Amino acid sequence: MREIQFREALREAMVEEMRSDENIYLMGEEVAEYNGAYKVSQGMLDEFGAKRVIDTPISELGFAGIGIGSAMNGLRPIIEFMTFNFSLVAIDQIINGAAKMMSMSGGQFSVPIVFRGPTGNAGMLSSQHSQCFENWYANCPGLKVVVPSNPYDAKGLLKSAILDPDPVIFMESELMYGDKGEVPEETYYIPLGKAKVVKEGTDVTLVGFGKIMKVVVAAAAELEKEGIHAEVIDLRTVRPIDYATVIESVKKTNRLVIIEESWPLGSIATEVAFKVQKDAFDYLDAPILRITGGDVPLPYAPTLIQEYLPNPERVIKAVKQVMYVTK
Repeated sequence: MREIQFREALREAMVEEMRSDENIYLMGEEVAEYNGAYKVSQGMLDEFGAKRVIDTPISELGFAGIGIGSAMNGLRPIIEFMTFNFSLVAIDQIINGAAKMMSMSGGQFSVPIVFRGPTGNAGMLSSQHSQCFENWYANCPGLKVVVPSNPYDAKGLLKSAILDPDPVIFMESELMYGDKGEVPEETYYIPLGKAKVVKEGTDVTLVGFGKIMKVVVAAAAELEKEGIHAEVIDLRTVRPIDYATVIESVKKTNRLVIIEESWPLGSIATEVAFKVQKDAFDYLDAPILRITGGDVPLPYAPTLIQEYLPNPERVIKAVKQVMYVTK
């Protein structure tokens, strides 16, 4: 198995599916001539031409709408947002168009479309370019929301998203495009809506998704040194959420800490915590704790960013709290 970058895994997913189906195309700002703002689509214009790898003006509302209309008429668009912060310009098309079309048309129109691009903070980009909208989109029926944490998952999940009959929000991270990981040469797909147990454990369940999994895995490694065996779960998708895998883990460990980069109110962590206390309350030996980003717009200063974001130290402290460890 070779080791490739996150951006290369995404590119392979798109290229493989576009080779097998001429109805699939990529559209967005700088995806063609410039090879993608993050070089995810590098070389795709040369292979597929300007009719299938399409540069757009800076008009998210416009090209999102064009994509939805083409999906209703038999094509399978991949719409790239340079960042999901800019998807707010197109959110009416996504929420009131793509997400509702199947229902409002009585099943006459499906919208097989993927909206993809980076989410969350990417360093010193300040408040308007550092937001997490996973929970926003996951709140809307009719959408599926995918947030991969590594190159292997990114490729397998994106291939499944492209073939899905429904609109999929596929959220990446600017800080992960250069990450390397093992990815098979052979074709594979990862089903949407199925979490992954990254590490088995017996003492506490740690749940996360996306690039925050780096924090979760790092914390679990430190806890292992202290004799605390955490079970680590990567949700992979946040609509639908694989509650069953989380609950099965909690029944074994009896404790749960959920880690998420987003703001606390209405977070994915909040929803998971509710579901677990509803369906597995009798198995809990401690209150569920969540660790989220700060309840403020993300600052510019790097020192304040460090205070804002979840980190391994906060996770370790929370684990010891639910385990009633005082040292």
